[in-house]
Amino acid sequence: MPIFPPGFHWGSATASHQVEGNNTNNDWWDWEHDPASPCVEPSGDAIDHYHRYDDDFALLAALGQNAHRFSLEWSRIEPAEGEFSTAALDHYARMLDSLARHGLTAFVTLHHFTLPRWFAARGGWLAPDALDVFGRYVARVSAALGDRMPYVCTINEPQIVARECYLSGQFPPGHRDLTEAVTVNGVLARAHRTAVEVMRAGPGSSQLGTCLHLPHLEPLRPGDEADEGATAAARLVMVDTHLDDLRAGGDVGDFVGLQYYSRALIDATAADLTAPPPEGVETTLMGWEVYPAGFGAVLRRIAAAGLPVVVTENGIATADDDQRVRYLASHLAEVASALADGVDVRGYLYWSSFDNFEWAVGYRPTFGLVGIDRTDGLRRTPRRSAELFGEVARTGDLTVLRPA
Repeated sequence: MPIFPPGFHWGSATASHQVEGNNTNNDWWDWEHDPASPCVEPSGDAIDHYHRYDDDFALLAALGQNAHRFSLEWSRIEPAEGEFSTAALDHYARMLDSLARHGLTAFVTLHHFTLPRWFAARGGWLAPDALDVFGRYVARVSAALGDRMPYVCTINEPQIVARECYLSGQFPPGHRDLTEAVTVNGVLARAHRTAVEVMRAGPGSSQLGTCLHLPHLEPLRPGDEADEGATAAARLVMVDTHLDDLRAGGDVGDFVGLQYYSRALIDATAADLTAPPPEGVETTLMGWEVYPAGFGAVLRRIAAAGLPVVVTENGIATADDDQRVRYLASHLAEVASALADGVDVRGYLYWSSFDNFEWAVGYRPTFGLVGIDRTDGLRRTPRRSAELFGEVARTGDLTVLRPA
């Protein structure tokens, strides 16, 4: 009996600001050009996906993928408050048509971190009418694109927005305020419900879901009262708040997106409550521990929300493609195990399709199945991992994932 069910979605993912290039009208463009921000470099042209999307989609399809996740750039669609760009909406319609033409099922993210400048200036997610503003944007997107979007991801990683924008200060607006972070975490849970309600009223029959970043949380010192308490508090904010909301009733969508990269060891004595990975463990270019067992754990935990699961991000930043192949093998084995245990997993979208702009740390971390040569006209070069991942997509056979 096949491990992966018929119709399983095999693909990869991008986000508009990380690949399009020259998104000059959002808060991230301002942030990466602020000398006081932690950004190591600006995004600039990114990988010029805005102009090269059709060739890029053709390449991903030729590599064997059957699905693709990308995000709409709100600042292009609504460049000034209440003013919507037909040209931008037409551009994204052409992207969706291109995906369909190449046999790639579209997963469209409505909000992936960036905010239009005008919205950020009036408070962003802390603005008293933030949900109304977001709902208006979603309504315009739905009217223009709803019948072209088979899957819609409403909010990307609400917990990370809350943490990085309003607690750690690494993302714009760079605040460090626990109350603001908790507030935004709740607002974004409601923003998901807002988007679901608006999309249901529009054209098309998109499958809808939020995309939750769920690290595997463990106390650094099991049994230590302070570490155990800090772990429980972190789990409440990062995990349980959103899973409880999905279980609370009402229309919360049709699936839930899971995004997993590593485990987090919680140290109550650390300023950010997080301990570095244990000495000697395998890590990535981001400094994250490679910990596939945590992926299996959170697959089972998120299933408690009572919705089908799509892995909307999972991947590794590495300069060693053999490490990427090993990562895929170990993490896809966890998906297979979860399926065998009855978890309703509908797809796996690797992060990312291409090397891209990794937010505050710039272009150094290479996540892509397809490499980008920034010294040679942004030339695309599929890695061996991309070929092997495509073989898995075509056959469901994980044994092909062997290092060279």
